This record gives sequence, C-alpha cells and structure tokens, in this order.
Amino acid sequence: MAKEGVDMTEETEYMIDRNAGKEAVNVESPSNAKEMRAVVLAGFGGLNKLRVTKKAMPEPQDGEVKIRVKACGLNFLDLMVRQGNIDNPPKPPLVPGFECCGIVESVAENTQGFEIGDRVMAFLNYNAWAEVVCTPVDFVYKMPDDMTFTEAAAFSLNFVAAYMMLFEVASLREGMSVLVHSAGGAVGQAVAQLCSTVPNVTVFGIASCFKHTSIKDSVTHLFDRNTDYIQEVKKISPDGVDIVLDCLCGENTGKSLSLLKPLGTYILYGASNMVTGETKSFFSFAKSWWQVEKVNPIKLYEENKVIAGFSLLNLLFKQGGCNLVKSAMDKLLSLYEQKKIRPVVDSLWALEEVKEAMQRIHDRGNIGKLILDVEKSPTPL
Repeated sequence: MAKEGVDMTEETEYMIDRNAGKEAVNVESPSNAKEMRAVVLAGFGGLNKLRVTKKAMPEPQDGEVKIRVKACGLNFLDLMVRQGNIDNPPKPPLVPGFECCGIVESVAENTQGFEIGDRVMAFLNYNAWAEVVCTPVDFVYKMPDDMTFTEAAAFSLNFVAAYMMLFEVASLREGMSVLVHSAGGAVGQAVAQLCSTVPNVTVFGIASCFKHTSIKDSVTHLFDRNTDYIQEVKKISPDGVDIVLDCLCGENTGKSLSLLKPLGTYILYGASNMVTGETKSFFSFAKSWWQVEKVNPIKLYEENKVIAGFSLLNLLFKQGGCNLVKSAMDKLLSLYEQKKIRPVVDSLWALEEVKEAMQRIHDRGNIGKLILDVEKSPTPL
C-alpha cells in the first residue's frame, strides 16, 4: 500500500497554485502542471450545469495531506448545492462534494499522524468530487483495515451526523423511542443501526412504501410517508416518542412536534421538502416555510419540549467542532470494528454518471448511500 502511495507521489511531483480550483472551467492549466478529472458545477441550476472536466491537480499546504481519491459520497445536500438552495454558497464554477476516501499520496510540512500509503476518509469544505484532494489533517481519519473504500465513502458524514444527533444532542438512552423520517436513506439507516446498539430502543421509521420490503428489518415499526403516521404511532405509543429526527421540514415539523413526549427532543437536520423540481423553486421554499408551525417559546416551556437543529458541516467548518467530531468518529470506528454497524450502500456510479446519480436521489429512489467511484467506467447506454 505504501509503495502505491509513493508511485502516486512521483506522478504528481509538480507544485500547483492552490487557486487553480477557482479558475473557470475552460481555463487551461499551466503546461508543467499535472491534471486530474473532477466534477465541476458551472453555475447553479439543473443537471446540465454539471460536467466532468480536467483541472490542475492541487498540492498540500502546511498541515494538509494530499489524497488520491477512490470514492466519494453523494448526499441530498449536494443536490441542494447544485440548485443554489443553501446559504452563502461559493461562487461557481466549483467542485462539489463534502466527503471522500482514498490513499494518502503526499504529506505537507507541519503535518503529523499520517504517512504516504495510509488508507483514509476525509471531510472537505467542497472539492471532494475529484481524483485528487488536499485537506487539513483535522478532517482526515484512518480507515479500519477491513473497511472497503466503498464503505468508507458511505460512512463519514451519515454515521457521524446520526451519532451526534442521537447521543450528543438528544442523549439517547436505554428504553427510549425514536422516530426518523426518510428511514430508507443513508442517515436513516445509520440511525436505525446506532439505535440497535442501545438496549430496548424502539425505532419508528417513515419511508416511501416501495422501500418497506428492503428496510422493514432495520426498524421496529415502519409507516408509509403518505399516510397519517401520527395516528399510527400513537396507536402503538399513546404518549408519543422521545426523539424525532426530521430531514424534511415543512408540514412535518408541526406533526413531529405533536408526537414528542415531555422532555422529548425534535432535531431538524435538513429541508428536503424545499426541493421539488430540477431547479430551485422559490414557491417550494415559501410553501415549506409557511407550513412550518410557528413555535411559541411559552408553549415549549409548558410542554417541556426541546427543539434543536444540527448541521455537521457547519459544526466542522464554521464552528470549530473538529474535536467533537473526532471523538464521535473514534466511537463509530470502534462500533464498526465490533461489527455492530455497517454502511448500507445503494449503488456505485462513475464520475461521468453524476447526473444520473443525482436524479436517483432527487426521485428518493435510493436505499442507503450513493457512491461516486472514481475508478469506475461509465455504464454503456
């Protein structure tokens, strides 16, 4: 493995200006610069704004490692980035993606803890969907020996988010009950697995009906998202649930709050209901906003309910939460090595198939995680 890292380093021995990643798509790299393939978002909008192109290969700055990428994670958040449905996005053209895994190819000065040839997974503040990435060591973690690159690309963001919501924000304990929306998605499946590590936790899953056969064994009770799941849950648990994890927002917020027990915690970690068409819709945004039940602090006080929000990427890149995330990752990797958790992978896609992969997420067709496999060739039509 180390020899492979050395060979890769020899291939990329030239230093590249770090600002090259901010250049326009069609700007040619210097003649002495090595190039790589990357997915580039030319502008916010539909799938036609995505393309795979050549870019100058980055080199690590102080405190960074350079990673030869094997696989990347694809999340619903990436779809929202493409549409421009997030706060303060970087100016396009940009390389999307927030997580990847691969092999350490070189290590910059003042960088400790990693060597050439190490198998790692990493968080990035964009730029993950490329053949080579550079990122500070604070966002890089060594992979267990028996973890595949496919699993690693499906592990970081979803399991860390699920773990921190359950244990850091909501303080999941024995005998509690959890309701999770989008139970068939990558976070939903991570939540279900983590709940199974705590005795006597009841998991209520909400998912599209066509996913039920595949995920029914991962949760205690499963309901169709298009039915009146509130009444169905109350038939089983009249007092409600202890924890609600909501990635939908909109009208589900009020419904979920109504299900909380006293001292229960509602956590919003996404707003996928704001995405309806291929491009950003101000109507959908406004509809979701107005459907959210207006929260009265006095009512929260009287009912002993907790409302929380969670954004892993903001915690990492804007709020200095690296140590908190590292602690969560250490515990998760221990659970993985004990074979108590394992990522659920929906499908693998070549970089050139990113549009089709995004469409699958948009259609809510996935069960588990979609992976961009950097070494995979596109499937012939």
